[in-house]
Amino acid sequence: MKLNEKQEQIIQFIKFCLVGVLNTLVTLAVIYLCKSFFGINDYISNACGYICGMINSFLCNRRFVFESQGSYAREASRFLAGFLVCYLLQLTTVWLINRTDFGNLLFYVYGIAVTGYGIATLIGNIVYTIANFIFNRLITFKK
Repeated sequence: MKLNEKQEQIIQFIKFCLVGVLNTLVTLAVIYLCKSFFGINDYISNACGYICGMINSFLCNRRFVFESQGSYAREASRFLAGFLVCYLLQLTTVWLINRTDFGNLLFYVYGIAVTGYGIATLIGNIVYTIANFIFNRLITFKK
């Protein structure tokens, strides 16, 4: 059965999200290993985790999600640029939401504090994920 363009995009986005979950696990595992097993400083452990997550993200997206055969160097530089652009978009989203009264929101759900900042961060993460997928699809790994 041949998939149409829309179905292929949906499957590609699902793969992209799955890679995102894997990246999170890699990042957290490296941070934990660096800090807990090797006694490395918190900030250095954090940086190592995010670097490993970023490398994992690039390699998995290149091969599994976008199935690219392009130049590693060109795609890696575009991937990094896309990360920076989308991160700034996410940060701006969180900042703008927190400048409103919504940023001061606080309520509890089953005893867990839910803040305006937490919701803004979640919205920012959604913005980041969608923007990063579009950037990678149209620019980084463009066929």
